[in-house]
Order: sequence, then structure tokens, then C-alpha cells
Amino acid sequence: MNKKGLLIVVSGPSGAGKGTICKEILSRRKDIFVSISATTRQPRKGEVDGINYFFKTREEFERMIDEEAFIEYAEVYNNLYGTPKEYVLDKLNQGENCLLEIDIQGALQVKKRYPEGVYIFILPPSMKELKSRIIGRGSETPESLERRFSSAFEEIEFVNQYDYYIINDEVSTATDTMESIIDAERCKVIEDIEEIVAMFKEEI
Repeated sequence: MNKKGLLIVVSGPSGAGKGTICKEILSRRKDIFVSISATTRQPRKGEVDGINYFFKTREEFERMIDEEAFIEYAEVYNNLYGTPKEYVLDKLNQGENCLLEIDIQGALQVKKRYPEGVYIFILPPSMKELKSRIIGRGSETPESLERRFSSAFEEIEFVNQYDYYIINDEVSTATDTMESIIDAERCKVIEDIEEIVAMFKEEI
């Protein structure tokens, strides 16, 4: 039975820890691949082109938009981000599970086009902790820190657009919860019910 892969979309406000949870999931699970996003922002320290992101100029990115090469794209904090379409859909059709860690704008675009995906929202334990995490990065100016913190209040209001939420108090516990969600979704009886029944009838 060739079951279609699961599209797992993870979002949350900056500093909620979604990247850390996704990294932990990928270290635990060999049945999930991560889709690499394209972006026009500059690489942060330690980020590598083709591994963390595909770093593009604005001209290159806009050309990809014109070619309809993205499953979603959005502008966030004056930078463009997008998920390459062909790579993701090919992998799903081959039965592989795909993890997208993307912003809320992008996630809602994907949901319109691919409602059968699994949409997970990562929340911080508190706004105080969220601010502490963003400051701890050491990569924000006072202006960008205030902008990100203000945006977080607005972003949290979108949690009701997702299938699940996870409060990231402890990374290991939050990762356990995400694993449970993925396992449950993989066992859902949806479009392949007729194939499942036929498979067992053949043994009678």
C-alpha cells in the first residue's frame, strides 16, 4: 500500500522555540525530511546556504514567484521567505513525510492549498519567557526586539487556525508531544480505508 506522505507544518512566534523542536524531531525520526526554505535575508552566524536556507537575492526570489515555484511565500520583517513547490510535492507523492517550519502567513497559504496537512502551533510558556529567549539570541537591535515582541502578541491570535498547539516549556516534553501527534496522524483512517480493508480481505 503506497500511502501518501504527511505534510507537517509548524509555526509560532519568534522565540517560541519551534526551530529547536523541529531539529530535535529530525534527530529522532528518520522517516521525516525537512523542506529547505528560500529567503532574501542575510545568513546568521553559522548558517549555510543549501542546508539552513537557500539564500537568494530579491531579484532571484521574485523571478521564482513569477515562475510559480513556491508552495507558499511571504514577506516577514522586510525579507522574503518561500517553500519550493516541486520538491515538496514530489516527496509527498513518494510517501515521504515532510516538515515545514514556516511563518504564520506562509502556513495559512499552504493550508488553503493543502488542507489535509497537519498544522501545529508552538507557544512559549509565557510572554516573559519569550522576550528572554529573543534577547538571549544576541542578534536583535532594540528596535527589532520590540518589533518581534509586538508581533508575537498578534501572531498568537492565529492559534485557532491550526490543528494542534504545543506549549514549549521543556524541549524534550514538547518534542514528545509532537511525536505523538505525528504518530496519531499517520494512523488516521482517511483516503486509504478501501485499500486497508482490501488488504485484510485478501488474507481470508
